[in-house]
Amino acid sequence: MAPATLLSCVRAQVTVDVDSMNPDVAARHTTDDHKFCDMTSNQAIVHSEAVRPERAHVFNAAVAQIRSAEAQLDLETQVSDALDLLTVLLAKEVFPYLTGRVHAQASPSAAYDTEATIQHAKKLVALFEANGIPKSRVCIKIPTTPQSVVACNYLERLGIRTLATCLFSVPQAMAAHQAGCLYIAPYFNELRVHFEPGVWKEYADTAREHPMGPVIGAIVQLYKEIGSPTLVMPASIVTAKEVLALVSLGPDHLTLSGAVLDELAAASDPGASEATDPKPQHADVPLNTEPAGSKPTADAKEPNVKAINYLENDAAALKEAFAADAETSRKMGDALRIFGEMEAKTKELLRAALQA
Repeated sequence: MAPATLLSCVRAQVTVDVDSMNPDVAARHTTDDHKFCDMTSNQAIVHSEAVRPERAHVFNAAVAQIRSAEAQLDLETQVSDALDLLTVLLAKEVFPYLTGRVHAQASPSAAYDTEATIQHAKKLVALFEANGIPKSRVCIKIPTTPQSVVACNYLERLGIRTLATCLFSVPQAMAAHQAGCLYIAPYFNELRVHFEPGVWKEYADTAREHPMGPVIGAIVQLYKEIGSPTLVMPASIVTAKEVLALVSLGPDHLTLSGAVLDELAAASDPGASEATDPKPQHADVPLNTEPAGSKPTADAKEPNVKAINYLENDAAALKEAFAADAETSRKMGDALRIFGEMEAKTKELLRAALQA
């Protein structure tokens, strides 16, 4: 029997998802006993795969298909469609390693446009279905702006499952629950840590001292108090130490990059874990589960948060919460800017290929 690793220990306590579109990462950490539930992605992950020589066949397939099918359309339409197709084809290569869903992120350019977010989500789902992945195995990641939370609520009513991403606050989490999102992805580290040296900081007691530790702990507690079916999936995790801190906060899922998975797999479990069975999929949430907001929630202890309807009047209360929270507003702005830059870089690669 293989010795226990930190990764196997973590998998015994929380559902682990792969935050990568590299099938080699998924394969490396998949065994008969341990499988991934979901695969998460975003514009930065798509770009990182688009520039890898090993993924050239996927990139070229997307370009060839769009060039053949859309020769009569203008170049920018071809570029946008090629980007969406590339996203789907990259996800499709990881799909065999999953027990749950593939996640694709709506364009950051649509984050403050409810209708544009809805249309992009519907387009992505249709592309997945056209490429052999049913709607029941797809989740659309949508930045948790006021406008996009309204879009999440509409999409959930259509049966399109959503994940509220770029989430940094309790009001955002409450809004996502009210919208019926399947998941929320509170960012443990702001997105800049992955792109700007010197931004990431290590803490002696990560769960308590990291600024997002108490926030995620409060969200987990909030969801327990109101009986929310929305699942908590922290993201933007940098080290194995952060993983262990997050496990202690009691989330439902963790989505982990290839580097963090490798670090966990290389480390031995320092103590025997009582739990030995992995959690390939959240046991209480089948793939055809109803949206989280479809049933009323019970009263809870914090009426100043739980009595607020964050969706009514075009999410006016969430807009007010953003206006009163400079740090959440800054982190959201930074994330959308970075994702927008990564999307633009991938589009430039596709544009050049389509013109070649």
